[in-house]
Parts: sequence; structure tokens; C-alpha cells
Amino acid sequence: MSTLNQMLNSEALHWRCIGPPRGGRVVAVSGDYKDPMTFYFGACAGGIWKTTDGGTYWECVSDGYLKSATIGALAVAPSDSNVIYAGTGETTIRIDVSFGDGMYKSTDAGRTWKHIGLEHSKQIGEIRVHPNNPEHLYVAAFGDAFGASSERGVYRSLDGGENWERVLFQSEKAGAIDLSMDPTNPRILFAAIWEANRKFWHLSSGGPDSALYRSLDGGDSWEEVSLNNGFAKGVLGKIGVTISGAKQGRVFALVEGDENNTGLFISEDYGLSWKLQCPNRDLIHRPWYYTHIFSDPVNADTLYVTNFQMWKSTDGGVSFHEITTPHGDNHDLWIDPKNPSRMVEGNDGGACVSFNGGDSWSTIYNQNTAQFYRMDIDNQYPYRVYATQQDNTSISVPSQTEWGMITFGDSTLPGTGESGFIAVHPEDPNIVYIGAVGSSPGGNGALQRYDHRVRQMKLINVWPEESTGLAPRDLKYRFAWTFPIIFSPHDSNTIYVGGNHVFKTQDEGMSWECISPDLSRNDIEKLDFSGGPLTRDSAGAEQYATCASVVESIHRKGELWASTDDGLVHVSRNDGETWTDVTPKNMPEWAYIGNVEISMHDADTVYLSATRFKLSDYKPYLFKSCDSGQTWSLISDNFPQNEITRVIRSDIKSVGLLFVGTETGILVSNDDGKNWERMKGKLPVVPVYDLKIKDDDLVVATHGRSFWILDDITPLRASINEKISLELIMPRTTIRQNIHWSAGIFNGDGKDYSPAFGVPGTSYMAESIDGKKERKYLDTGENPPLGAIIYYWLNDNNVGKPVKISIKDGSGATIATCDSGNDKESEKRKPTSYLGLNRFVWDLTENGPTSLDDSLKVKKYEPFSKEGGGPAGAKVKPGKYQVVVDIGGQNKNCELEVISDPRISVTDEDFAEQHDLYGSVVAKLSELNIAVNRVRLMKQQLKNMHKIMPEENKRIDELIASLDNVEGSLIDTKRETPRDVLRHEAGLDDTLINLLWVIKIADSKPPLQTKEVTEDVFGQVDSILSKLESLIKNEITDFNELIAKASPPTISSSSVGAPKTGW
Repeated sequence: MSTLNQMLNSEALHWRCIGPPRGGRVVAVSGDYKDPMTFYFGACAGGIWKTTDGGTYWECVSDGYLKSATIGALAVAPSDSNVIYAGTGETTIRIDVSFGDGMYKSTDAGRTWKHIGLEHSKQIGEIRVHPNNPEHLYVAAFGDAFGASSERGVYRSLDGGENWERVLFQSEKAGAIDLSMDPTNPRILFAAIWEANRKFWHLSSGGPDSALYRSLDGGDSWEEVSLNNGFAKGVLGKIGVTISGAKQGRVFALVEGDENNTGLFISEDYGLSWKLQCPNRDLIHRPWYYTHIFSDPVNADTLYVTNFQMWKSTDGGVSFHEITTPHGDNHDLWIDPKNPSRMVEGNDGGACVSFNGGDSWSTIYNQNTAQFYRMDIDNQYPYRVYATQQDNTSISVPSQTEWGMITFGDSTLPGTGESGFIAVHPEDPNIVYIGAVGSSPGGNGALQRYDHRVRQMKLINVWPEESTGLAPRDLKYRFAWTFPIIFSPHDSNTIYVGGNHVFKTQDEGMSWECISPDLSRNDIEKLDFSGGPLTRDSAGAEQYATCASVVESIHRKGELWASTDDGLVHVSRNDGETWTDVTPKNMPEWAYIGNVEISMHDADTVYLSATRFKLSDYKPYLFKSCDSGQTWSLISDNFPQNEITRVIRSDIKSVGLLFVGTETGILVSNDDGKNWERMKGKLPVVPVYDLKIKDDDLVVATHGRSFWILDDITPLRASINEKISLELIMPRTTIRQNIHWSAGIFNGDGKDYSPAFGVPGTSYMAESIDGKKERKYLDTGENPPLGAIIYYWLNDNNVGKPVKISIKDGSGATIATCDSGNDKESEKRKPTSYLGLNRFVWDLTENGPTSLDDSLKVKKYEPFSKEGGGPAGAKVKPGKYQVVVDIGGQNKNCELEVISDPRISVTDEDFAEQHDLYGSVVAKLSELNIAVNRVRLMKQQLKNMHKIMPEENKRIDELIASLDNVEGSLIDTKRETPRDVLRHEAGLDDTLINLLWVIKIADSKPPLQTKEVTEDVFGQVDSILSKLESLIKNEITDFNELIAKASPPTISSSSVGAPKTGW
């Protein structure tokens, strides 16, 4: 295993999700038939999620098991809720549709999953499980949405997926899209067959092979019932079907047909005859995207249709009224067969639960399944990450917050872009430009300019003509669903936008200049209406022959690169005056060239990523040019050949370090594309639509699991060295962070519902099988580590050896020691000793005060509440430090630089004064705690003397009373539990700890009064400690002389591990 591969598989490379917890599209839901609080949903690109509290919180249960993130169908076995089936590949085949790898099964309620076949089915529309046999199931396989497929049809398994039999097949161009089983007689099945396909430029729904079939013998034989009397005539499109469980014979079919054959049909004789029950178009807008119908299991006249809105009928489908849901674009619905008021619903904003038949729903703002297209990062500290979210607004999420974790309230909403690029002003993060096709007024190529200061957006489309109902060929300019928007790296007053031409503005979009010819192939045949033979669709998603990427060289002003969604690359070296076609000769025709990446290290080195997956070609296409586009070489030969390549980025610091986003994650090369390794660790399987390197962080916009950040890619940069033996990797410059004083104060044994005072957000501490503890974030994002990340590498002969990390200041003095062999250390200060890469986070604090010895404390009982960890040592000043790693007696050392938060203005002198005052309080607290430990030890010994010298009981009691008086003067001795702080006067230890908070709460010089109070408290402590010394030198010494004749143990004034020091 290569060094790079070891790193990428290591938990030391820690990925964290920063949110937002704003759900993405859900087209598959199911409920537990036994437990009323348990439900599941399948995210269309984010795995399988489970709630056990009725939708209050959800957690992904499929990470580590699935090779595909897209869930098209989900079913819990009615007779055994431990058995769950998941079909991958969603069948709502919109522009961002992902493809799957078949069927998965869980036999332990979602804890683990196993792949059970149908690997090449690509898209699965529905799963039905026999009501009495969890191993007997049917699957509606739609097949490849982008080309002919022989894997389409209805499949049956009688042994839980061990073996499959295809029981219904229509053709290679039409697959099964819906499936219904009669709950009263599971032999009766209805299957809808849909002829449909999608290309980059077109979606077609409907054709001669669309049909509705029925089986009366459990799938052994089938007959087409869409030819029967009363059913829709002519060419059919998508069909949704449901069999009533409340009335035998009743079947509802929602049918896409021509103008006179679209609507809701009903049969009372299992499909032998039909009638049109409701022709209302509100039930079947955009039929290729919806066309879902669900019958109530108890009331035969109640049924539901999910579309833009969710509709309910109580008169057998004659009329409907709206059931509002937390988000529009509704898809799947599961209804409890015993309690129809209990349901779970999936829509384009996530999954939601209702216990009152849809009158109210659980929130969708607790699911980290956001689907992002393109991303930008601003230049603030902490930096914020911006992206456009499918079926939602554009959003900005901070990379860290002062609360210790990132809440949804920390996000802002710059504009309403769901689909496009997003560009933040390099010098003013209040100004954001957003592509908003599909989610904004303004017509063709909706482009917003958002100003966060006034919370307003301006529409500055290049050419704001209405595009609804028009074919792309009839528009003056074409702008794709995701059209490029960039700032010039040389002049932030210049913005470029890519349509089929490249446009430029230098007045914030108040006017635009066209600076290129049509750079696409401009194939008129691919610029027609989308939707197919039945229902035209003109949402703008299929505008084709346009720019997919526009980039200006960071090295050469006016050198513009543009790639298109139909397979061309052009460059202009004179700011758009002339353009040259530099498309690689071996670039396949009609490839979507998603991005052009210019190396930060060499102006002539350029990379391209491309894909043809919507032409049913799933190969990767990655190119590199070393001569500014004159020649190209393919660098994806050693890339997994079933991975599509969406985006490529080159590292900004290390030559040859490349990152590629695919449909299932990220692959990395540290040899400029010769070899590739998959990024593993905590990063889930998920489509990666965009990624960028921000300083030392790798920031990722996923299309199904929100934003992820890999803090500090320094080890990956170091991996370019051929061999790493026992090595300490140079840490990056670390910013001295200061989080809110109340962060974490509400943490308990269960869920923690507030990361800080007055801040909502839920997480909890989980323990893995191997005993490791890790915080799980339910509706929040994870902050970066609070401190310096120190990476070190262990070879085979060093694994398991003690590791000690010491930090030395500029004078060479050791200020912090973190030792894996010190049992008294907290876990966060114990370095690991694993094979390969290890990661240790030093919190930038010096050694803390000596603590009270809990074993010496006399307790009435064991408190329920837990002791805190005690105050930390002083936070180090900005400056340079030495890191020394000792592994089994072998040392490595390197420099670490700590700098101040760039948002603050604090002098070195002020930092020094804060540090020194804090340090003096820590030292005084140590003296106090040592004294209390000594007092408690002496009291224990004196109490033992009662039995040895009963004749001296009075004197012994007097000595104990004197020591009690000293202890009570230093601490609150009447405190019975850690939370019992309000009944009695605080101790001087409490006062010192409070002073530590006063001193460190901000990065600033302590107020004068703080120093004055500190001096006063020091005087009180010193006075009491002097009395203790006097007591020891006199009364205790005299008593020791008295008892010496009896030869018992004398009274020791030193506590174990805490000898008298200093004063």
C-alpha cells in the first residue's frame, strides 16, 4: 500500500460536515410497522436515513456499506421490521439525476447493509414486499435513464435477494417505474412501464412502450390492462398506480397522455375496465418528475397525489384539496396500514413525518442532505462557503463559529439561486452574484446581485427575455441551468458570464458586452423543446450548447478559457477579441466539459474534466496540457473506469497534487495524474459537484450531503516525498482561536440540545465498538479543531510505542506535555500510536494547574452530576514554538507558528500581559489545590490515630478542626455535588477559576480592576497558606513528636504526587 493510499484510508485525515441541515430531494420513504416513532428515508444522493423519534432527528445509517449514494426506492418488510430493502438510482430523471448499483438489504433495522444484486439496473423505481414473507419481494427496475438497457423490468426474489428472476420485460427503452401490490391478496400486482430517456440536451417522456400491466398470480404471468375499455388512449407516458387495500377490485392510475387522455383513472374490477375520474392538470404537472398516487389503507375513498403540491381526495378521486407540506415538489408517501394518520412523506426539501394525517409535519431543517451545484469561498476569517442548492436558495455557511459547532442560524441566504454558479466579491463578501435559473423571476439566464448590507437582490441578467414555452434555438442567447459566473483575478470590477457566448461587465451588471462568438457546436437538432411527445417542459434545465466553464488565467490577464457542455474548449489571449479552438483531439463528441483548471504553478499547465454519462458512457475523461492547450494528454487511464469525472482541481502549493470530484466521492493523485487513489475516511459516498482548496483546507460541495471540509491537507502535500519514515510533518500556521465561554456547558450524557447559551442545535457523544468517542452532529455542523493540528507518521516498528509530544517556547522551556502513557491526562491530551498517519490536536494551552485529588475527598454519596475537567493552562501567545515528538525514545522536532485572530487588533504587549496574569492565577490555583490535598491527607491520617492513640482523641480532634478551618477557608467544603454551588459561599478556588474566565474570555489586555482583584485574592490565599504552614510547623510537628514514642506513622504534610512547592 502506497503512502498516499495509507493516508487516504486513515482516520487521521478528519473530514467534517459543516451543514447546512437543510434537506435535499427525497423520493423514497418508509415506516416501521411495529414502532410508531421509527421511519426511514432515502436521499436521492445522500444515502439512507433513520429516525427513532418521529422525525425530530435523523441519522444516516448507510455510510460505509453502500457504493452508491442515490436511493430510488425503500421498503420495510411489513412482517419483520428488521428487514429493509433499498433500491439505488432515483427515477425522477431531472438534470441532476444520479445512478445506482442495484439493491441493498438490511436485516438489523438499518444497522448494517448488504448488496444483493441487480447491479446494472441503474435506476430503481419501486420495491414491494410480501405482507407475510419478508424474503418475498418485487422490484421495479427502470434501467439506464440515458440509453438502451437490457436490465429493465420487474424482478422477483423469493429468497430475500439471493436470487432474482425477471418476470416482466417490455423493451430496452422502457422500464418499470411503479409497482403496486394488493394488501388483501399479494398475488395481485400492477406494474407501470415507462418509455423515457434523458440526454444532456433533452428529456423525453412517453412512447409506444409505456403501458400498465397486471398479474393475478404473483408475477408468473402478466397482461396489459392499459388497452382495456375506458383507459387513456394513444401514446402514453408516465403512469402511477395504486391498489386500494380498503376495497377489493379498486385501482387508481394517474396517467400522462395527450391533451384528452391525461388524468386520474379508476377501475373497480382490477383493471378490466376504467373510467376517467379526474382530468385536473394540478394532479399531473411535469409528469416525468411526479406522477405518484397513494390509496388510504383503511378508507377506500381516500387517496393522495403528490405533485408540486400534495393533494387529498375523500370522494374516490373526484375532487381534491391541498395538504400543505414543509416544501414543494412532493414525491413519495408511506401510510401506516393500521393508523392512516401516521405517515412519512418525501419532497424536494427532505423527509417529514405526520401523526395527524398531514395537518402538521416534522421539520426538514434537520437533514444534512443539501444538494449543491457550484461553490465559492470568500476571503473573510473564518471563511464562509457559498453554493446554490437544488430546489432551494443559495446559501452561505461559515467554516467555523464561536459556539463550538455550526448551527443553521449561522447561515445566510444570499439570493435565491438553486442551480447556478455563485461568485463572491473578493474584497467585499457582502456582494454575491448568483445564477438562479429555475428559482428566480427575470426570464432567461436569471442572474442576481445580492447585497447583504441591505438584504436585497438585483436582477442583472445579460438578456432578460422570457424563455418559458420557447425552444432554446429561438432565444437570442442561451444560458444553461448551471452557467459560469467569475470575477477576474486581476480586477474585481470585471465579471465574466458564460452562455453560448462569453459576456463581460465592468459596472456590476448594469451593462454587458458580448466578447465571443458562439463557442458551442450550436447543433440546431439539440436545441428543440424538451419533454418528449406528450408534455413539453421549459424550465430551462435543458438549454444546451453553452459554456460549462469560464476561467481567466491567474498568470496572464486577459487569457480566457471556456469549455462547453457539448465538447469544445476555446481560449482567448486578448480578453475576448479572438478565440482559438484548443479542444483535445481525443475529446469524445458531445462531452460535458465541466471545468477548466489552470495550475497555480505554471501558466501553461491546464487540466480539463469531462463526462458523457448522459450518453450512457460512464468512463472518466481527464486531460492535461503542458503547452497552454496546443497538445493534450489523457490522465485518466489509471482512474476507475466506471467513475464519471465532474471537477478537477490542482493544489495551490504542491505541484502534481490533484483532486477529482466524481459521482461517489473524491480521487487523489500525487503524481500529476499518473496514478489515482480514492479518498476514504469519514467522507461519505456522495456525488461531488465542486471542490476548492482554501489555504490548507480542502472544501467540498456535495450534491446530497451538504458541505464537507478536510482541515489541513499538509500530509497529502508531504506524500509527494517518496518515503516517509518516522517523521513529524511540519504543522501549518495556526490561528489562535477564541470560542464562546459557554460552548459545551450544556453537554450531558444524552443528546446535547444547545451548543452554547441561547443557541439551538443538537449533537451527542457516541462511543464506537472499539471504545472511541466521537461527537455526532444531528442538525448542526462540526467546527474545526480548536488548536494546532500535529501530524506524525509511524512505521511498523513504532506502532504501539508510547508517544509524548512536548511544546517548547522561544526560550526552550517546556510549556506543555502531552503523554500517551499518562493515565491522569484527559483523552484529548493523549497522542495516538497507530500505523501510518497519526493526528494530534494541541489546544494551544500550557500545562494546567495541579488538580484536587478526588481520592482524598470525603463524600456523603457519589454525585449524579459529573465533575468538569478543571481549568486549562494559559493559552500561548502568538509566536513561534518548537514541537518535539518522542516515540519510544526517538525524537523529531519542528517549528510551529501561532498567529492571532486576523479580526482583532491586540499588541504583543497586551497578549503578554494577559498570558502572564493568567499564568500567575494558574500557579496560585495550583498552590491552593496542593494545600487542600495536603490538608485532606493529614486529616485522613489523624482520623486513623483515633484507634492507635485513643487517649489523644481530644488533641486529634482539635488538629482536625484546625485543618477543617484551613480547608473551609480555601474551598467550599459543604458542596456535595459539582452542581451544588448556590447554597454556600464560594471558595477561593472558585474565585481564582472565575478570574481565569475574566482574563481569557476575550483576546485582550485584562482590565485594571481584574489585576487589582487578583492581587487581593492572592493575598487572601497566601495568608491562609501561611496559617497552614504555621500549623504544620507547630501543632502538627509537636503531635508527631508526641506519638513518636508509640512508633505509629507520623503525619505527612505532602499529598501523593503533589509535594509542597514554592511558597
